[in-house]
Amino acid sequence: MAQGNIYDAFVDGMRKGWKVATLNMLPNVVLAFVLIKALQLSGLLTVIGNVCAPVMAVFGLPGEAITVLISTLFSAGGGIGAAASLYTHDIMNSTHMSIVMPGIFLMGALIQYMGRILGVAGVDSRHYPMLFLIGVINAILAMLTMKWLIV
Repeated sequence: MAQGNIYDAFVDGMRKGWKVATLNMLPNVVLAFVLIKALQLSGLLTVIGNVCAPVMAVFGLPGEAITVLISTLFSAGGGIGAAASLYTHDIMNSTHMSIVMPGIFLMGALIQYMGRILGVAGVDSRHYPMLFLIGVINAILAMLTMKWLIV
């Protein structure tokens, strides 16, 4: 928008923001809610929680929180949706949310970024595992730090 007033710029920005929110972010969040509910109804969420409990206990999180981190690899919005769903089902509490949030932000959407950023930038695919590992290590360190700060 080269020539125009501030109102036109605002309205244009609102339209673009609405499009991003409804077409890109909302589907990921809704999918995460649906996935958590399906896992819960099928009993698989309990199984996942029991299997992953020892690993997630390192962070002070319930075993079911692994679903948040797995969802986060695909979409930060999905990770937030999964965390919110577990919170609404009383599986995670506010302390758990405080611990997992930095992990969501630091490793959010690694799979999407592979195509959207790394692929477009022409990064050699042999570097992808190391780049992903850096995001995951940052998330682990942040969650451990949050656990230490909260306790």
